[in-house]
Amino acid sequence: MMRRSLELILCLSMVTALEACADDSSGGEGTTGTGGAGAASASGSGAGAGGAGAGSPAHEGGGPAAGNPDGSCAVPAEAEAVDTSSPTTVIGDGTPESCTSEAVVSGVAAGGIITFDCGPDPITITLEETAKIFNDTGPEIVIDGGGLVTLSGGGKRRILYMNTCDEAQVWTTPSCDNQDHPRLTVQNLTFIEGDSTGDDDEGGGAIFAQGGRLKVVNARFFNNACDAAGPDVGGAGIRAFMQYNDLPLYVVNSTFGGAEGYGNVCANGGGISSIGVSWTVVNSLFSHNRAIGNGGNPAQAGTPGGGSGGAIYNDGNTMTLTLCGTRIERNEVNAHGSAIFFVSNDHSGNIVIDRSVITGNIGGSWYPTYPQISNHDDTPIAVTDSVIQ
Repeated sequence: MMRRSLELILCLSMVTALEACADDSSGGEGTTGTGGAGAASASGSGAGAGGAGAGSPAHEGGGPAAGNPDGSCAVPAEAEAVDTSSPTTVIGDGTPESCTSEAVVSGVAAGGIITFDCGPDPITITLEETAKIFNDTGPEIVIDGGGLVTLSGGGKRRILYMNTCDEAQVWTTPSCDNQDHPRLTVQNLTFIEGDSTGDDDEGGGAIFAQGGRLKVVNARFFNNACDAAGPDVGGAGIRAFMQYNDLPLYVVNSTFGGAEGYGNVCANGGGISSIGVSWTVVNSLFSHNRAIGNGGNPAQAGTPGGGSGGAIYNDGNTMTLTLCGTRIERNEVNAHGSAIFFVSNDHSGNIVIDRSVITGNIGGSWYPTYPQISNHDDTPIAVTDSVIQ
C-alpha cells in the first residue's frame, strides 16, 4: 500500500528526480558478478545481519566509534550538531528503568527537541513499535542520545519513520513531495537491529525518511537489515526520498558497520540508499556492509534483483554524491558497486570525492571509471587527494 501510494504521488507530481516511477534502467550496463557476499539471512539480529546478537557489545554501548578517525574535512555550518541545551522533551527521569519503548515512541511523536536522562551509563532501549515523526510537530525535530543511548528494533521492526506524504502522520502542505519540514536531526545516537523486512517493500531498516530534511550527526548503525531481494529496495541503515528542494542529506562523523560482526544488510545499499536524493557524507566510515540481492536493476531474467551498492546506493536523476574525509572499505555485493552504486537515469548527476579512501570492497562488476564504483561512463566524478583502489 505504501509503495503504491508513493509511486502515485511521485508520478502525478512529476518529480523529475524520481524517474523510478517508470521502469528503471539503472545498472543495465553491467553484468552480474560472481564475487560478493553470497546468500545471507536478512534478519535484523544474529549472524545474518552481521553477527551481533543480544549479547553484542553494541547493547552495552560498545562497538566501533562514530565516524572516520582519519577524517579531517570541515563540517558545513548547516551540517553541524544542533544545540539541545533547552529540550522540549526529556525521556527518562535519571534511571534506566524510566527509559522505555513507550517513552521513546511518545516522545518522538511529540516532536521538538528530544533528549534522554537515563542515568550515567550507556543504555539500549528496544522498541516495541516503530517511533514515528508527526509532520506537524516541528518544524525542527531533534533526537539527541547524548552518546549514551542505543535504540534497537529488536530484529523485528524499523526504528524511526518519517514520511511527509503519509496521511497518518498528518499532511501539512498541499505539496507533500517538496516541503521544508519536518527538519529532522538525529545525533549522538546508535541504531541497532532495525529491520524493515517484509514491512513495506521500501527499505530503511533503521531509518526511513521521505520529504522534509534529514541530518545525521555522530551516529552509529549496527546490524540493521531490510528486504534481502528486489531490484531497488535498499538502505539497511537509511532509506531516503524527496529532500526539500533537492538539498543534500548530511551524514557527518557517523559509522555504518565499522567492524566485522557489526555490518548492515539489505538487497541493495548495505549502508544507505535513496532515489533522487543528494548526499553530503563527511568524516564517516562504511565497512562490512552487504548488498545481498541478486540480478541487479533491472533484475536479470530468473533473478529477484538487487545486490548493488555495498555501502551506498543512489538512483534518480539530477543528484550529487559528495564524500569528504570518508572511508569505504570491506563492503560486499553480488551485482554492482561494491562500494558505491550511482545511476543518474538522465545522466545529470555527479560524484565528488575529496580526502577519502575507497579500498578493499568485494565483488560485483560494471566499473567503467574507478574500481568499486558503478556508474554511467559519462557521470562526472571529481576526485581530489583520495585513494580508490
